[in-house]
Amino acid sequence: MSTHPVRSLAAPVRVAADTPSSASVAPAAAPVSRHPVHPPAAAVDHRLPKTKPSDPNFSSGPCTKFPGWSLDKLADAALGRSHRAKQPKAKLRAVIDRSKALLGLPEDWVVGIVPGSDTGAVEIALWSLLGPRPVTVLEWESFTKDWATDVVGQLGLGEAQVMSAGYGQLPDLAAVSPAHDVVFAFNGTTSGVRVPNLDWIADDREGLAICDATSAAFAMEMDFSKLDVVTWSWQKVLGSEAAHGMLALSPRAVARLESHQPERPMPKLFRLTKGGKLNAGIFEGATINTPSMLAVEDMLAALDWADSIGGGAALIARADANFAALDTWVQATDWIEWLADDPATRSTTSMCLKIVDPAFLALDDAAQAAFCKALVSRIEAEGAGYDFNGYRSAPAGLRIWGGSTVETANIEALLPWLAWSFARQTEETIKQKELAA
Repeated sequence: MSTHPVRSLAAPVRVAADTPSSASVAPAAAPVSRHPVHPPAAAVDHRLPKTKPSDPNFSSGPCTKFPGWSLDKLADAALGRSHRAKQPKAKLRAVIDRSKALLGLPEDWVVGIVPGSDTGAVEIALWSLLGPRPVTVLEWESFTKDWATDVVGQLGLGEAQVMSAGYGQLPDLAAVSPAHDVVFAFNGTTSGVRVPNLDWIADDREGLAICDATSAAFAMEMDFSKLDVVTWSWQKVLGSEAAHGMLALSPRAVARLESHQPERPMPKLFRLTKGGKLNAGIFEGATINTPSMLAVEDMLAALDWADSIGGGAALIARADANFAALDTWVQATDWIEWLADDPATRSTTSMCLKIVDPAFLALDDAAQAAFCKALVSRIEAEGAGYDFNGYRSAPAGLRIWGGSTVETANIEALLPWLAWSFARQTEETIKQKELAA
């Protein structure tokens, strides 16, 4: 982490009205000085920034729609039809096939639509596959902690190894045994910490690599030869609708399904086999339960958009550009820093930031959380940015979604508002402390 000058809350940053255009954003590898000269408190600029994001939605899920989205895109939805009928089922199959192609999954993998968004997909994988081998769970933020709780507490695999790290860090990936099944997230959505690569997964592994990729799929390069199970949802990087998850299985994962019959009761929604064999229908569009055909149409529209801009490479480039724009600002702003300590692990989608102003750090946890909530609420009240407060169980901070449906110009337009609101909230906090004294 960078070192930061000691600066009182009485000397907040003066707010610039505009940020550079996306064409002038410096590469993330060439940060500018982090030591600007700050004016005295009396010089705080209360004027509103001149420009608002054209799309102020920065939620990490459900995420903003793709540029140009409108309800007209859903005009061909198979509403009021059975999802088992020929045309609706063909739409479901198209979501499967086109998602597989866009993601670049190997031809011999199978992909299915499952209930419960990414959470449902991960749960189905854990309940269906775990048991025959020792298990390692990598835990470093809220959702990976949930997976550890499920493996140890709900599935009763008490011998499971849980390797933990705090927010902003990763467990020791090199310590994962290739003899174990491993459960992990490619990108920790609530901490903004991702695995830098998959080199730590052995090519000749005996266990399965089960990867929750919900905030990474379509926005980050992934080496599928290192993985056996990959899950994601429609609502994240492609900005489609919630409640539907995707489950992709390698041949090794399918072999495990067919050779391992868990002794635990298996709810209908979790059953991927029939008569000891893979239920192939699930991976051909015959969903386990009834999907929303309106949501299916929205997902097809998102896939159309992704193809129209250049496919997977273009999606990754858009997320990278959003990260670069935010990183340039972070490097030039002394009161903010990435939550992820290692630059190689910083997420390009769920971009999590921490406030490092010394006086902010002197506040207790409740006061820090209140500060961040007020900072975000002030911007929301102006219609300049929504839903980018840090996750409720994460350290107080900001979480700005930079996935592929977000325009870089909107990230840039948000930045003056962050500086403005930080200065205003700093001033308000000072007044509150003076009154309390």
